[in-house]
Amino acid sequence: MPFDFKGKKVLVTGAGKGIGRGVAIALKKAGCKVYALSRTKSTLDSLVEECPDIIQIVADLSDWEGTREKLEQLEVLDGLANIAGIAGHDYAAVNCPKEYINHLLDNNLLSAINCSQVVAKKMIEAGVKGSIVNCSSISGMAAFPMCLPYAVSKAGMDMVTKQFALELGPHKIRVNSVDPGLVNTPLVQSLIEKGRCSVETFSSRSPMGRIPTVEEIVGPILYLLSEHSTMVTGQMHVVDGGCLSNITVKV
Repeated sequence: MPFDFKGKKVLVTGAGKGIGRGVAIALKKAGCKVYALSRTKSTLDSLVEECPDIIQIVADLSDWEGTREKLEQLEVLDGLANIAGIAGHDYAAVNCPKEYINHLLDNNLLSAINCSQVVAKKMIEAGVKGSIVNCSSISGMAAFPMCLPYAVSKAGMDMVTKQFALELGPHKIRVNSVDPGLVNTPLVQSLIEKGRCSVETFSSRSPMGRIPTVEEIVGPILYLLSEHSTMVTGQMHVVDGGCLSNITVKV
C-alpha cells in the first residue's frame, strides 16, 4: 500500500539528519507539505537542496518558550513527528551530573511534550483528526551501559505517548511511538567512534543478524502518520530486528 499524503501538512523535528531527515524526504515524496525543524541551519539547507519546497524552521528545542513562539506561527497541521534527540552516554549512573540529565531531558523528552502541546491544541481547535508519532528507543525498555539519562528520556517518551493518546483520543488524534534499536545514523556513528556502542554486539543479539537502516524506521513512522493506521494509538512499535525478544541468538 503506497503512502498518500497529498493535502496533508506535517512537522518533523530533528529533520536535518538521520531518521528525521529520512521522514521529511519520504513525506515530501508522498505529496505532503513538510515543515522541517532543526537547530542547525546548514543541515536544513542541504535538506532543501535535496528536496525542494520543504519549509525550514530553525529552532533549539531545549528552549521551551522560543520553540513555542515559532510553532504558534504555523498553520494547523495534520501530523507531527517528534524525531529530534541527542545522545547521552558519557557517564556511569553513579557519576551522572544533574545538569547533564537535565540537558538530555530538555532535548529528548520535554521538547516532544512542548511540540505536541502546541500542535495538538491547534488540531483540537480546528477539529483535525491528526496523528503524532514519537521516536523513542528500546533503551527506554531495557538497560544499557552508560545510558541513564538517555534511557530515562526514552522511557518517559513512551509514557508521554500513552498519556497523550489517552487524552487526545476523544478528539480523534492518535499518538504512537516507534522504538528502534541501534540504527545506522550519524548519531550512532558518533557513539561507535567514541566506543560507546558496538554494531557487532547488537547484530549478534538480533535474529535478523544486522541493525536496521534509516529507511526501515521511516516506513513504520509513515504508517503511523498515515490513514492506514486509523485505529492504532497509544502503542510502542519496536523496530530492532528482534533484539529485545530473546536472551541470545545462539546457545
